[in-house]
Amino acid sequence: MSEVKDPVWRQALSGAQILFVAFGALVLVPILTGLNPSMALLGAGMGTLIFQLCTKRQVPIFLGSSFAFIAPIIYSVQTWGLPSTMGGLFAAGWLYLAFSLAIYLRGADFVHRIMPPVVVGPIIMIIGLGLANVAVNMAMGKTGDGKGVLVDYNTALLVAGISLATTAAVAVRARGIFRLLPVLSGVAVGYVVSIFLGLVDFSKIAAAPWLEVPKFVTPEWNWSAVLFMIPVALAPAIEHVGDVVAIGAVTGKDYTEKPGLHRTMLGDGLAVCAAALVGGPPVTTYAEVTGAVMITRCYNPVIMTWAAGFAIVMAFFGKFNAILQSIPVPVMGGIMMLLFGSIASVGLNTLIHARVDMHRPRNLVIVSLVLVFGIGGLSINVAGQHLHGVSLCGIAAILLNLLLPKGEAAPMGGDAVEEEPEETVA
Repeated sequence: MSEVKDPVWRQALSGAQILFVAFGALVLVPILTGLNPSMALLGAGMGTLIFQLCTKRQVPIFLGSSFAFIAPIIYSVQTWGLPSTMGGLFAAGWLYLAFSLAIYLRGADFVHRIMPPVVVGPIIMIIGLGLANVAVNMAMGKTGDGKGVLVDYNTALLVAGISLATTAAVAVRARGIFRLLPVLSGVAVGYVVSIFLGLVDFSKIAAAPWLEVPKFVTPEWNWSAVLFMIPVALAPAIEHVGDVVAIGAVTGKDYTEKPGLHRTMLGDGLAVCAAALVGGPPVTTYAEVTGAVMITRCYNPVIMTWAAGFAIVMAFFGKFNAILQSIPVPVMGGIMMLLFGSIASVGLNTLIHARVDMHRPRNLVIVSLVLVFGIGGLSINVAGQHLHGVSLCGIAAILLNLLLPKGEAAPMGGDAVEEEPEETVA
């Protein structure tokens, strides 16, 4: 177990190990969304330090790029551009701040009352499935929208298949700390295969400087992007509660009491805002790091300070950024097919874990409408602003949960019973 009295060199080494564990998922989000990987590293490092400041450095958590925002970022950049997307992500961080205030005033149960599993589950599923066609197009060597061909079809499928198979094999068969690196393994193997097939352009890597100041992006306020992005934060905000409880179970401490769930939520929200201000993807608490802490028994929060410092330093290595941006589209497409499906599976598991009874008309209506709205691409014009995708689904799910009666005369296909309260997902 790591203690504060551990020598500095051991704390630094443990911090490097934590960053290595989180690295694969951390840089995957900007690679998939077209953002600057250096900004992801910078945002994660800054975000973790902000989180530690808010929590008085009491919680051993490292904040990394959030997978929940992958599909929304891809759509938003294509629709409104990068600066407007960053403005939307900055606004999404304020949802965490609102939750932090609500938890401080009314307790954590308030969040679960307005967003029970029957609301959160289908929203997470839409986040995963909403742009599944983007992953398929990339796996076939096309651009995300399918309008352009970047790699020959047969070659692209070969590379995507190898990347996907490697990721799945490591996730299922690997042991120890290596089972935390399926995505990174898939990228590495797919990249090597791409080199042999002549798909990697080394000229940009050679031209890139060793040291380079990352290109910052100034956010712009666009109401369409803001209204689209804010509901996306519902899922990771709820997931934050589970991650804080999980790391507490590993270390044997109740962080929801000390420093308090309102403080951890505040730190996460401010970190999201800070990442958006520099042009990086939103950050969130990482299950990968929780697993690494459990395996390595690195319970000292100072170790996360070292990990954050290393992430910030790596953001200024230009060669490294160029290598990440040279990864061919089919490699990412193959991994995205599994990744997006996995996100949807998390939403399904949310419903199963909470034992949401789909025989009850109320639950069936909420889940069914949210899925059809999201997958079907329904768009509603409200005061000149278009609500669609995750934004429409999030608002619809919350309103349906608040407006539909809690008790029902009879579940579908059964006798009259009173509805039991659903369990909340920690």
